[in-house]
Amino acid sequence: MRQARALPLSRRGLLTAGGALGLGALVTACGDNGGSGSGGDGGGSWSFTDDRKKKISLDGRPQHIVAYIAAAAALYDFGIEKQITGVFGPTTLKNGKPDVQAGDFPVDRATSLGNTWGQFNVEKYASLSPDLLITNMYDPGALFYIPDDSKKKILQLAPSAAINTGRVSMLEPIKRYAALAEALGADPKAKKVTDAKARFEKATETLRKTVKSHKIKVMACSASADLFYVSNPKISADLIYFNELGVDFVVPEKPDKGGYFESLSWENADKYDADVLFLDNRTATLQPGALTSKPTWSKLAAVKAGQITPWSSEPRFSYAGAAPLVESLTKAIQDAKKLS
Repeated sequence: MRQARALPLSRRGLLTAGGALGLGALVTACGDNGGSGSGGDGGGSWSFTDDRKKKISLDGRPQHIVAYIAAAAALYDFGIEKQITGVFGPTTLKNGKPDVQAGDFPVDRATSLGNTWGQFNVEKYASLSPDLLITNMYDPGALFYIPDDSKKKILQLAPSAAINTGRVSMLEPIKRYAALAEALGADPKAKKVTDAKARFEKATETLRKTVKSHKIKVMACSASADLFYVSNPKISADLIYFNELGVDFVVPEKPDKGGYFESLSWENADKYDADVLFLDNRTATLQPGALTSKPTWSKLAAVKAGQITPWSSEPRFSYAGAAPLVESLTKAIQDAKKLS
């Protein structure tokens, strides 16, 4: 389930919100014997092959990076703390606090080029003298949050790197962001990284065991004023991974174009039965308190039972970002009663 602004109904025909290579994708550097970055901040060449199979080659390791906020947050989790000088996408709320998609990234340290879909200040981007642009890729070749009308100008200013985050299991983009962070100079053996990975692995095993003993049907969904969206666990990276661990998801019968979800009118929001609603918690989506006026919502068995848990439908692809999501879903399943 994803945004639907002026976007076509592909990866995300949802709300205004603010070719995977797998593990074998190349991360190379001159003189590093296939390692993960050039030798220093100033000298030596640097290269990285992204998930478009595009090799980015620079004279040295990038020092001025501009990234989609979720990409910045993932890289920050892996140890990239100073090189990200600009961000774009849902970074802050109206009150100035960080958006959920910013994760632990210190939003006050980077220049925002735009907080909502379609916003990308090209002049401000140019003023940052970017070495590298990084973003997610939910559909083949589509650079997420890069506006079509200014895409050509943006891509002329610096090389771009795209990490595939759609139609692959969540582990793939996590490992790719780990590889990119290492290429950019992060230490993969840093304590905060290894601790986060250990927490993630423990959480996944707990979820795997939980779903074997708790036969609970989960519906990943999102709500807008006019439509109720049922997400497809065969397309979204996090849902694919949770499904691999054994979570029993509702599978929509007639996904919209792009396959990410089936959009239902509120009159038909009770089309599918579920014991737990895994509800999109992004700031642009409607939350339970705003849905009480929808009669069909109030009639859903999971709503009556209070079995609703937040879903971070645009996860940050790092161990630190993913572990709490796995733990939250596990607890919801553990606490749920069978309703259908």
